Formats: sequence, structure tokens, C-alpha cells
Amino acid sequence: MNKTLHLWENRTRGAIAANMLVAAISLFFNGFGVYLTIQANIGAGPWDVLNLGLSKSLGILYGTASICVSYGILALDALLREPIGIAMFIDALVVGKAVDFFNRLGLVPPCRSPLVGVPVMLAGLVVIACTQAVYMAAALGCGPRDTLLVALAKRMKRIPIGAVSIGLLSLATLAGALLGGPVGLGTLLFAFGAGPIMQLSFHILHFDATRVSHQHLGRSLRIFFRRAD
Repeated sequence: MNKTLHLWENRTRGAIAANMLVAAISLFFNGFGVYLTIQANIGAGPWDVLNLGLSKSLGILYGTASICVSYGILALDALLREPIGIAMFIDALVVGKAVDFFNRLGLVPPCRSPLVGVPVMLAGLVVIACTQAVYMAAALGCGPRDTLLVALAKRMKRIPIGAVSIGLLSLATLAGALLGGPVGLGTLLFAFGAGPIMQLSFHILHFDATRVSHQHLGRSLRIFFRRAD
């Protein structure tokens, strides 16, 4: 796959199970990164504006709102006939509940000024980027939102994928803001800073996401449940 983050190839039950565990652990700490961006208290990332808006308007936990949004997007991915990997289901479940877990621990209080909030937001983005590399190296599927972006870009060939991404993030932000989600400087930092920080982190880790061949859910299930010779 690549020289640094070379995980087990998904050819056996044991390899798939090991990579599922790696994906789950990395996504748990990805949730810590998301938690930091929220505790920065200068406006959440676009999708978290939506998650927090739903949480506030429906009176439910952030994690529950995140799961609802993630599985809704996953359903759209399936309807658009995009490849679905087993780790996508783990992603949809683990990240939101990890944020709830760190909220209960109360490790980082909400920041009281942008001077503190901006570094905390950037630290969260670094954690998200590094854990994303490990999660993707498991080769069991990308996140539901990334898959939706690719699906839309394929169907809007005349529009650059960057513009499609901005439109999708803007829609999530608008919907979340209407529901009472927090929009601010952090929203812009997340929207325009996450990509460069991820690219830099991938470079430091010598990780090339384009070289990862993600295994489809059907293939994983066939391997997992096939009879032993």
C-alpha cells in the first residue's frame, strides 16, 4: 500500500478483523480531534454545525445526531451506487459516540477567547488528519461524507470537485445554522484549513491516499464468512 502505513492486506478473516480494530481505534481518537474543534468554541466545522444544530433542536446527544446524519449520508452513497466498505459503518458509529465520551470526561473546557480557541481548533485538525491516515490505511472504505463528495463530483463533471465540496459544506453549514448550530471563525478555519493540514500530515507520515485500494463490503463479507478449506 505504502512504505510507512502498511497494514495487513484484507485477504483473511484475521486481517479484516485486525484492520476493523485499527479503524475503530483510529476513529475513536478522530473523535477526540472533533471534540477539540468543538471545544475551541469559535464555531464548529461545517458538518458539526449540522450535528450540533440537530442536537440542540431535538434535545439529543451530539453523538446521536452525528450517527443519524452519517447513516443518512451512507444511505445516499448506497443509492448513488458508490462502493461501500465495512469501515464506513464503523466511522458512522464510533466518531460521534467518541465525542460524547470525551464530553463526559470534560478533559478540555470550552475556550473563552479566540487566542486560545484557534490553537485548540488547529490541534484538533491535526489529530483528525493523522487518525484519518491510519483509518484509510486499513483499506476498508472511506468516510460516508468523502464518498458522497466523490459521488456528486462524478455526476457534476463540468464543476471542479473543489467547488462541489464548497457547495456541500455550505449546505451543511446553512442547515445547521438554521437549527441553531455554532457558526464562526472556526467554521472557516475548518472548511479551508482541514485540507492543507491533512495534506501536510499525510506527507509527514509518507501516506499516499491515492494508492489505497479499499475493499468493498461484499468482498469483506465473502472472505469473513467463507468456509475454511
